[in-house]
Amino acid sequence: MVAQRDARPPRRNGAQPAQRRRGRAHRDPNTPDADNAPTAEMPAVEDAAAGVGEVAKAKSIPEAAVARLAVYLRVLSGMADQGATTVSSEELSTAAGVNSAKLRKDLSYLGSYGTRGVGYDVAVLVNHIERTLGLTRQHKVAVVGIGNLGHALANYGGFPGRGFPVEALFDVDPDLIGVPVGGLPVSHLDDIPKVCAERQISIGVIATPPTAAQSVCDRLVAGGVQCILNFAPVVLQVPEHVEVRKVDLAVELQILSFHVARRADIAAAAGAANGESPNGARPAGGSDSRLDRVADGMVVRSER
Repeated sequence: MVAQRDARPPRRNGAQPAQRRRGRAHRDPNTPDADNAPTAEMPAVEDAAAGVGEVAKAKSIPEAAVARLAVYLRVLSGMADQGATTVSSEELSTAAGVNSAKLRKDLSYLGSYGTRGVGYDVAVLVNHIERTLGLTRQHKVAVVGIGNLGHALANYGGFPGRGFPVEALFDVDPDLIGVPVGGLPVSHLDDIPKVCAERQISIGVIATPPTAAQSVCDRLVAGGVQCILNFAPVVLQVPEHVEVRKVDLAVELQILSFHVARRADIAAAAGAANGESPNGARPAGGSDSRLDRVADGMVVRSER
């Protein structure tokens, strides 16, 4: 048994965490560059991707790059909905909140290099990223703990459209057992192994109190669940083959608190160096000195 590793995805410009396990990009050496091929040809590329030759050529993708790929996919999907057919690396990097050099490096793991003067084909790039992230097939989800958070997750309509249909709900409250939530009846915790195995659940979401989280985790693993998203503020013990992502909202708020406090300290130090009082008032006759402008620049840069 091994303890879960804390997820530390990039948090620039609100990027959300992505899967923690490193994925692999596959590319058949005999397949033409898909970025320059029309979208209609993608099924042939997908068939080639399943070949043994491409598996042999597989390239590991860094974990941080996997997190950014999920952000690129969200941005590209929005662009596609608005009718965009091509996008430059500069446009995509700005929308995703990363520098263009890093973006091009990330996309190179997919074998996607774009076309000079044209950029990337949006539909093809979406297809590449979805295939790499394993989104070309559905991943059935079970939610355990139907409190406020569990209710919200069970009723969220955005999961099925992204390939994550919620197929099972569990709780111990006798008043909830058998009651439909989001169209699904709630089952008892004791039924987790059986139901998860029967419905081929691959992702379990733990939204229980911390005291119940490990027991729930053990039941999910017994039911064949391979990935767990844990909202309980505890470290779960799982077998080596099980992936765990931990979402601790209190920790995220504390990190944001650190950044707020740091900016306030920088502003206070800059004000003191310029002769301002602690409340930020400028002495009579004070001017907008070069020091003020430098301090203002420090604060702005710290936000990026």
